[in-house]
Amino acid sequence: MATFLYKLGRLAFRRRHFVALIWVALLTLAGVGAASAPPAGNSSFSIPGTEAQKAFDLLQQRFPGASADGATARVVFKAPGGEKMTDAGNKATVNKTVKELSHGSEVASVTAPYTGHAVSKDGTIAYASVKYKVSGMELEDSSRTALKDAAQDAREAGLTVEIGGDALSAAPGTGATEAIGIAVAAVVLVITFGSLLAAGLPLLTAVIGVGIGVSTVTALAHALDLGTTTSTLATMIGLAVGIDYALFIVSRYRAELAEGREREEAAGRAVGTAGSAVVFAGLTVVIALVGLSVVNIPMLTKMGIAAAGTVVVAVLIALTMIPALLGYAGHRVKPAGQKSRLLGGARAAKKPARPNMGTRWASFVVRRPVAVLLLGVIGLGAAAVPAASLELGLPDDGSQPVSTTQRRAYDLLSEGFGPGFNGPLMVVVDAKRSDDPKAAFTEVTDDIKGLKDVVTVTPAQPNKAGDTATVTVIPNSKPSSATTEDLVHAIRDAGSGIKAKTDAEVLVTGSTAMNIDVSQKLNDALFPYLALVVGLAFLLLIVVFRSVLVPLKAALGFLLSVMAALGAVVAVFQWGWLSGLMGVEETGPVMSMMPIFMVGVVFGLAMDYEVFLVTRMREAYVHGEKPGQAIVTGFRHGARVVTAAAIIMIAVFAGFIGSSESMIKMIGFGLAIAVFFDAFIVRMAVVPAVLALLGRRAWWLPKWLDRALPNVDVEGEGLRTGPGSGPKDLDEDRELVRV
Repeated sequence: MATFLYKLGRLAFRRRHFVALIWVALLTLAGVGAASAPPAGNSSFSIPGTEAQKAFDLLQQRFPGASADGATARVVFKAPGGEKMTDAGNKATVNKTVKELSHGSEVASVTAPYTGHAVSKDGTIAYASVKYKVSGMELEDSSRTALKDAAQDAREAGLTVEIGGDALSAAPGTGATEAIGIAVAAVVLVITFGSLLAAGLPLLTAVIGVGIGVSTVTALAHALDLGTTTSTLATMIGLAVGIDYALFIVSRYRAELAEGREREEAAGRAVGTAGSAVVFAGLTVVIALVGLSVVNIPMLTKMGIAAAGTVVVAVLIALTMIPALLGYAGHRVKPAGQKSRLLGGARAAKKPARPNMGTRWASFVVRRPVAVLLLGVIGLGAAAVPAASLELGLPDDGSQPVSTTQRRAYDLLSEGFGPGFNGPLMVVVDAKRSDDPKAAFTEVTDDIKGLKDVVTVTPAQPNKAGDTATVTVIPNSKPSSATTEDLVHAIRDAGSGIKAKTDAEVLVTGSTAMNIDVSQKLNDALFPYLALVVGLAFLLLIVVFRSVLVPLKAALGFLLSVMAALGAVVAVFQWGWLSGLMGVEETGPVMSMMPIFMVGVVFGLAMDYEVFLVTRMREAYVHGEKPGQAIVTGFRHGARVVTAAAIIMIAVFAGFIGSSESMIKMIGFGLAIAVFFDAFIVRMAVVPAVLALLGRRAWWLPKWLDRALPNVDVEGEGLRTGPGSGPKDLDEDRELVRV
């Protein structure tokens, strides 16, 4: 591995024009594809194997003209103070608005408040329901504009008008904090490298990599039904790992220059050593992201694969474009320990050398491993305590910012009709096998009326064949509450008894029931997914470190950091701690995808730091240093860079906390705090403390396993005894070009 990457690095350094041209061409091609592709919308949401999805599919089959997957909108009206929606003037305004809404070519139906019993008991609030022929993803902008214009006309007539539903769903915005994250990354890189040019290389390559990855996702978004959230996630992950991977290779290049090597040789060795770590770190991230497919939720699978593709691009760019750009930079990239003149390089050169912070910290940990280990574990354990109160759900309009019309419509409907009105349950009664379908429909409605937490049950609405009917149930509690979840389970339990009596099958669907089924499906998949991802990565790390205990320690440390991060997410988004600072306007259940998503992404990123830091320790150990000294050596060379990489990644993820989309906000915060816990507590404190306590046993590997494992040479041992020792390697590089 190291030998091949060494040759690749030297080749890219020499053939820099060719390498740069390839990446610019790929960026241009992806950009053209993204610009010419139809815009993405909200990804269609299907959950195979759940009751809610089964009922939804049945609706499409038995009610073919009902546009079961069509977008919906609720136009909510509120009368001015002292007036009612039934007043003649207000009624005329609403009827005019309904008439305007019905003109669109994509509109399937519009139900007026006065014909659909959609006026509140006090008469102050009413709503019109709009059903479209196409899904929210396929809805034309002209239809959304017509919807907004109709609402605006009613506002000008004196009514308060807001719009809810998925017809107005918009692409999430990230706000200015994303740019602040990039700015922080730039400052950290300048401080780390002491050079504006060296700092600019990781940023440039990361932007190019994300540009290629996200443009490709955008180009394929409409065809593959990827949705807007997919590209946001690809940007988040790709930018973070792209900067980090380039940072490690540039840092190693400067270290090789400081040892007196020629620039081409230094580039080859940097890619051969740090590049090997990049490859395996990238593999762990890809395994974790692609592994999301085992959950069998199409949207989550697409998000994981798209982000994994961006990570692959980041790895390839770090291995090829970074050495090419280093060739262009020439002597303007200084050896480690030197700064550019602009940043006071001449003054820094006069200062006497002294142990850096990483050396001093590692020496302290080696002397006090038990105290450091206990402090780190207890601290993370305390942060993880809120995770015991974790409640899962999916965001709805109630979690939107109060500045949005969707949130204001949600609040108006809650005020006028009760909190459960925003999450109606649709009960589908399949009476095809029943001898008396009408009796079955009546049995279902009567049984549901007798359940707790039910406010309203509409009469059964049968299809033309008379063998299937829908019943709408309005709960007494809001959609995301545990009480509503209990009601869904109660209806399903009652359905078992109804089936035994009438042979009619009762299924519960709707967005609320779908969210409940998603949460359950994710809960059921969490431990199998964790076992798969951690197991595969554990085997990979055994190959990398040629040790059993080091990968085991890495996995246990990850569990500590991810549980602490989940605890922080619960404290902020569910309990409301520091919610104002984070821009969380409505607390509630944690997004149901968050635990499994955090496990996947954070595990991959955590292994990045494990690989980068511990490979330097193993490199020192296999070259003859004692275990304790190898820990210090690893920190001397790697702690500064790992610290910079972690700060950059935290800054990039934290930038997404400013998103208007609650899911993106939560993911950004969760990943940022998880990287903080993992990098600065687990990898910087717990890991060296455990290695110091284990001593030589940390690097133990059974002889039979040692013989069976392939030697990937991540430490670059082959570069000391083989390549890199003289001009003969130029012939080997030319052979690589011919191959």
